[in-house]
Amino acid sequence: MQEDYQEHYPFLTGLKYVDREYIGIVVNYDNQIVSFFDLEKIISSGAHKEFLTLGETWWWESNRQIPIDVFLHHEMKPFVPFMTTFVQKDVEHLFGPMTTLQNLLKKRIKRKGIQLVKKVD
Repeated sequence: MQEDYQEHYPFLTGLKYVDREYIGIVVNYDNQIVSFFDLEKIISSGAHKEFLTLGETWWWESNRQIPIDVFLHHEMKPFVPFMTTFVQKDVEHLFGPMTTLQNLLKKRIKRKGIQLVKKVD
């Protein structure tokens, strides 16, 4: 089943937390916590389908470094009740992407060397 998710839904992530496996979309992770939209909590088939459609939109139309709830802010609001937070040290990453805001916050500074030369006649 894990292979089916990976093949058909590359945006889904599998996590293992306290001997239980979860499948969904990682919103953000850092050194202490992992925020995660849990696919199993979505009971309604219509909401389930919409969630997968939004995940696909995020996967193919973003740079995949921006968390889904930032990229699709208004569209993801109905799914906030299905968000789960885990303690990072107890999470085992099984498959799929892991997005973090820390990558966006790092400044990338490119240094240019400029040399001034005085022109002598």
